[in-house]
This record gives sequence, C-alpha cells and structure tokens, in this order.
Amino acid sequence: MAPNNRGRQLMGKAQAKRQKLLAEPPFTVRIEDLSHEGRGVGRREGKAVFVEGALPGEEVRCVYTARRGRHDEARTIEVLQAAPERVEPRCAHFEICGGCALQHLDPTAQLALKQRGLLDSLTHIGKVQPERVLEPMTGPLWSYRRRARLGVKWVAKKGRVLVGFRERHSAFLADLHRCEVLDERVGGLLEALAQLIEALSIRDRIPQIEVAGGDEVMGLNFRVLAPPSATDLVQLQAFGDRHGLALYLQSGGPDSVRPLRAEPLELSYRLPDFDLNLEFQPWHFIQINAVINRQLVERAGQLLEIGPEDRVLDLFCGLGNFTLALARRAREVVGVEGDASLVEWAKRNAARNGIANAAFYAADLTGDLSAQSWTAGGYDQVLLDPPRSGALELMPQIAAWGVQRVGYVSCHPATLARDVGELVHRFGYRLLGAGVLDMFPHTAHVESVAVLQRQR
Repeated sequence: MAPNNRGRQLMGKAQAKRQKLLAEPPFTVRIEDLSHEGRGVGRREGKAVFVEGALPGEEVRCVYTARRGRHDEARTIEVLQAAPERVEPRCAHFEICGGCALQHLDPTAQLALKQRGLLDSLTHIGKVQPERVLEPMTGPLWSYRRRARLGVKWVAKKGRVLVGFRERHSAFLADLHRCEVLDERVGGLLEALAQLIEALSIRDRIPQIEVAGGDEVMGLNFRVLAPPSATDLVQLQAFGDRHGLALYLQSGGPDSVRPLRAEPLELSYRLPDFDLNLEFQPWHFIQINAVINRQLVERAGQLLEIGPEDRVLDLFCGLGNFTLALARRAREVVGVEGDASLVEWAKRNAARNGIANAAFYAADLTGDLSAQSWTAGGYDQVLLDPPRSGALELMPQIAAWGVQRVGYVSCHPATLARDVGELVHRFGYRLLGAGVLDMFPHTAHVESVAVLQRQR
C-alpha cells in the first residue's frame, strides 16, 4: 500500500473512532479526587475517568472524549451538584482556551492542590518528607503573566487573524478577545493585535508573537517567515508607539531578533529589596510572575541563611536573577549557566548594578565538571534553579563540595523529589523545608522551593 494511502486509511479509522465515541450518550459520575493537572477523577464501572471541568465532591454529567486502556477521559457538560470550592471563571474563554485549567476552583483550593501535589511527589518519588512545610508564596491572581508565546493564525475561511493560546487538547488556536492572566498591557490588546496583523501584507507569514514584559516596557517579538514590506513596518511601528510597546522582528533563530526602532526601548525589571535593575532581551528567560519572583529571591536568601563571610554558588543562574541579589549579602557569589550568551548578559547586569563580588561562568551542568576552574575553593551554600528535567547529575558533585546548605527552586515536583531524595538517602542531607509558590495562578503548573542541610 502506498504511504499516502496508508496515512489516509489511518486518519479515516481515527475519525470513525472519534465519531463513535461522540455518539455515546452522556453519563453521570461522582468526582472523588482531583488529578495533579486539574481534572476531576471519578470511577465508572470500576474504571477511572478523568473529567475536564469537574471538582471533588461534585456529581456531573459528562461525555467521553477518549477511551484508554487504564483510564477514560471525559468532559463535563452539566454540574448536577457543585462543590463549595467551585467559583465562576472570570475569563469568557475559559472552557475553550488551553491557557488555564483551574479558574473554576477557588484560589485557596488551587494552592492546597499544588501543595498536596508537591508533598505527594516528595513522599512517593523521593521517599522523604520535609521537616517543615513552607508557607506558600502568593501574589496577583490576574494580569500576572509577563512572558508568553502567543500563536498567530490567518484563518482564510473566517477572513481574519486569531491571536492567543491553543484550544484545550487541540492544535487549533482559540478565538480570544482578551486574556485575563496575561499582563494587561498585552492581555487587553489581543483583538487589536489581530487587526494589526490582518492589515499586513505578511498576515499569513507570522506564526507567533513572543511576549516579554519589563516593569516599564512590554516587548513583543514577532516571528516572521517573510520580510515585511515598508508599509508593514510603518504600521507595526505606529502600533508600538501608540501602545508604548517595544517591537522586535525575528526571521530565524534568536540571533536574528532585531528591534523595530533604531533606538529600542529598554526591557528591564527591578528587585527593589536588593537595589537591582536587570536588563534583558525578548528571547531571554525571566520568571513569569514579577511579584512572586521578588518574594522568591528574598526567600532564597533567607532559606540559605547567607552571611557576609559566605561563598555561594548559583547554578543555572541565567541573567543573574538570584546571583546578583545574593551578592548583596555574601562575600562572593559564583553564577554558572549553560547558555554562554546569558552569561554575558549576567556580567553586563553585574556591571550595570555596580556589583564586583559576583563572577559568572558558562558550563554544561549535565556534563563532567572536574576541569572547571570555578569548582575549586569550596562553597558554603548552593542554589539551583534547573529546567524541568532537574539536576540529578549534580547531586554527587554538590555533596563532594561539602556544601552545608542547598536551596532548590523547581518547576517540576517529580524531578525535585527525585533529586532531593538522592541528597537525603545517598548523601546524608536533611530536608528542612519545602513549599509551593503561586507563580502560575489558575493553571495546574507547580513551582516550588526546598532547602536542605548537611548532617553534621
């Protein structure tokens, strides 16, 4: 059979299976629990059903969306008995857009869910429990998101452009008019952005916009697959000037990003408790929630108990978000990052803020570090903020350095639990405390922090 015929046959079978699933009548289920990704969990005929839009204690009518071997998936169509924690979603697009999963759950209950998820991961994956559960860090519930990647799509059948996040469990863009969690400087401009792009000659050649917000200026980086015309550039610049935005164009990789203005507006954010102002570029990583980031930087210093004679190591240091703040209180701080371009910006931020006791190095933190000059001399404390994959390779090294206290900032409870378990069970550290920070309200994403102490 020809490959294209085989593909059409498989697609036809999948469509037929989906049509058969959709034809099944609605059913009623009692929700007993909430999964870590925010779906209600019930049982029907002895089989687990994960139900979108349902909460524990509720009885809901729902329809199947998928049948799998060990569990089924469904979507709520009617709440027959509501849980007391259920609230009215603020966003008009909540049931369609995939950007949020928990707007129907009271924010206090959202935090409890995330804290439980963290503690469950520590117990079942790391086989460890914290001596103290840290108080959750909380901030604004709306308009908090200063970084995002927005999809853009010219829909010929509708004769217009869509700008926003994807629909739930779909490759299609949701038809959004505004976003309640995005920084209002962009969240309230989605329709205006769509109208801007509709008027461009390359409206079908812009797949995404990267949002990067500083304290004073919001940056929008337009990914372009074809050069904009002179008229396009005029329209884009006029839009940026009208709304006080710094606009950028990206035709290839990060090195191709160019500001639209000859003298671009500066993107930067402040850490006022440390008298710091950090500059960044639209493709750089910064923490999504500015308020929570300020709390987190302060909490990290407190948990590490840094004193004026301490030498501190900050791994996965990025632009120096933690490094430069900790340098205000320590004798010396060394920041290490895998991206050499970020290291240069960290050095630039150190000079910008007059910090002389911070040094930065570029290194692959998943590889052999034995030849790295910065590993010599010993450290009193280590702070690490790795990607979702965690930092398992670094646990033996941290122990070998004789580090007394370890602070671990995590965006994935499972890898945090795995790495913490390694330090506790293999290398004799105590897990003094762990807790969550509400970096992403109304989503199931869990950010957390833990602190460990070497046994004397």
